[in-house]
Amino acid sequence: MALTLEDIKRVANLAQIEISDDEAYSTLNSITGIFSLIEQMKAVDTSIVAPMYHAQGVDQRLRSDKVTEEDQRELFQLQAPKTEAGLYLVPKVIE
Repeated sequence: MALTLEDIKRVANLAQIEISDDEAYSTLNSITGIFSLIEQMKAVDTSIVAPMYHAQGVDQRLRSDKVTEEDQRELFQLQAPKTEAGLYLVPKVIE
């Protein structure tokens, strides 16, 4: 995808950014470099590479999934102004 100086100025205008001709030209060169790098990366054959969830292929240590705190819902609901069937009742704020 080739961009022009007018494209950079148009995007800057849409973003409401004031940009000089020198800044627009510098930005165009930077974006063109990024697009060139993307094209190089697309050219690499990755069909034999297995997908990874981590760059180093390490496993994350997981803690055991067990309850470590006691249930205090009734104690907490005693402090609430209104409850019903284990739920907190709050005033309606949206009609």
